[in-house]
Amino acid sequence: MPDLTLLRQQHPLANPVFQVVMLDNVQGVPSFAGNLRKNGLPVLSRSKLEVLQVNLGRVCNQTCRHCHVDAGPDRRESMSRETLEQCLKFTRDGDVPTVDVTGGAPEMHPDFRWFVRELRALDRRIIDRCNLTILLAPGFDDLPEFLASNQVEIVASLPCYLEKNVDRQRGDGVFEASLEALQRLNALGYGDPGSGLVLNLVYNPLGPSLPPAQEQLEEDYRRELASRYGIVFNRLFTITNLPISRFLVDLVEAGKLDDYLQTLAIAFNRSTVANLMCRSTLSVDWQGRLFDCDFNQMLDLDPHPRGPATIGEAVAGAFEGIPITTGQHCYGCTAGSGSSCQGALSSLRGGEPDEPD
Repeated sequence: MPDLTLLRQQHPLANPVFQVVMLDNVQGVPSFAGNLRKNGLPVLSRSKLEVLQVNLGRVCNQTCRHCHVDAGPDRRESMSRETLEQCLKFTRDGDVPTVDVTGGAPEMHPDFRWFVRELRALDRRIIDRCNLTILLAPGFDDLPEFLASNQVEIVASLPCYLEKNVDRQRGDGVFEASLEALQRLNALGYGDPGSGLVLNLVYNPLGPSLPPAQEQLEEDYRRELASRYGIVFNRLFTITNLPISRFLVDLVEAGKLDDYLQTLAIAFNRSTVANLMCRSTLSVDWQGRLFDCDFNQMLDLDPHPRGPATIGEAVAGAFEGIPITTGQHCYGCTAGSGSSCQGALSSLRGGEPDEPD
């Protein structure tokens, strides 16, 4: 695993423009927008806003090889207090029910705790996308108690229940530290269905393949983590690796980019489209700019060239019905059972998966 982010390495693919060009040049894969038309589906457009996803910045205590944010200890981007206040105003005025806080390691932001307390005062559902190891880092080891006292839902990365697989993807010692963090969370009531403290785990494949069926894998995780380590959790989310940033670099270096994008396109599942997260989620970057999703944010794809460009200018209801910006990376969210920040799509809201087209 590299110690430096792509940006600090001055890697060409640290530039999102080059990433988009590379994806567009893969042969044998129709455009995502064209594939929607071929399947008789309308242009993607936004529905009612349900989630404001706030990316606090690129600073992280880890440098994971699959990270689509290219986050790490050598990054410095961080959202200003002014922009955080604009996010709070948007949430309050627009009656947005859920705020999903991400990064980087969002907990490393100097105003993270202030932001969480302000959201709690608004009585919003708060999600913290946590890498677990930050909960053991010096200066952050009281975070589990803070998160519990503010009833923050935790979505925690744990790409496998086997040590060698986790450490291969996320770094030596990450698995052991993650287990310790999970045990601390469990001790506070996280993962106990009767506690009201929600702990969800996230799985993503180690390499260029689709995740297995979410329900079956959740059973495996539940059995193995309980029997081996006494760990409990609420749900497991399976998320497909999108071919952007560091995972894109891995694919290119292994000569597997074309095959992987073709695999995603072949596995296109039309029943996932209605539940895509971009339809009900608005993503805010550390500068306050608005995007249809976190992946579009990382590729710097502006969703609203004629609408509000920043959170300070935005009104929640103004986005309903606006077309969504798509690209070849979108095949990652529509392949197989689908993929979103809340896991597989075909099992959400009562939907049943079609056979891949």
